[in-house]
Amino acid sequence: MNANIRKFIFNDLQSVEGYIDPPDALVFLTLLETQTERDLKGGVAEIGVFYGRSYFLMKAATGARQPVLAIDLFDLNDEEDGTPSQYRRFLDNGERLGLPIDENLIIRGDSTALPPSEITDRIGQTRFFSIDGGHMLHHVVSDAALAVSTLAPHGVIAFDDTFNPAWPEVTIGVADFLRQHDDALRPFCMTKYKTYVCRSEFHAFYTEAIRNAAHLAAFEQVETEFLGSTAIRLNNPMGRRMVYELMVHAGMRGLSERVYR
Repeated sequence: MNANIRKFIFNDLQSVEGYIDPPDALVFLTLLETQTERDLKGGVAEIGVFYGRSYFLMKAATGARQPVLAIDLFDLNDEEDGTPSQYRRFLDNGERLGLPIDENLIIRGDSTALPPSEITDRIGQTRFFSIDGGHMLHHVVSDAALAVSTLAPHGVIAFDDTFNPAWPEVTIGVADFLRQHDDALRPFCMTKYKTYVCRSEFHAFYTEAIRNAAHLAAFEQVETEFLGSTAIRLNNPMGRRMVYELMVHAGMRGLSERVYR
């Protein structure tokens, strides 16, 4: 188990504005490390970067030489009032964390207008694609189609807010996408916030990776049927979640990782 990357997740990464739930941070880490160990190559991409919390997790987990592509409108804030723009803060976060960003690997624009070649020309086929962009149905439909068009045979798509009642159209979009590709793509892991999908021929491979992951030993794993596929649902009890949040808010980020061992 890589203690340094876990320390980064539970300490340094918390200084970046945004949110990724600990179970999902550890699933990201598990999948990216598994792919690296098995020499499953490809680029990594994210739609909806915000200030980079999950982006920098993927960058740290894949190593400095691996291409990680950021796609976002970057339209938050206005530098005229002295507040750094979203784009500037994203770049500054990379410098501060020791994970400088190659600006050639940033696409500033509407993901729904991107052709797949805009991604593959920069990073090749994708082995991991995180979708956390617009949350209306047309966004989800477009982003899912874009992701699968770039996906390597062993690639994984992570959909954010799949069952968040605040964004019901995400649930519809993801379900429709999976039904449309029911012979080719299957969910293999689910958390409170995200659903992880791969090609059918890699479903057993990634299921076993989740089932046997040392990073995920703290979670109860429950088999769940979802649209004709068996997925592992990671249960994060409310008590543990509350202890973790209290430690973070009390300034005990450095110790909070122990809650998830």
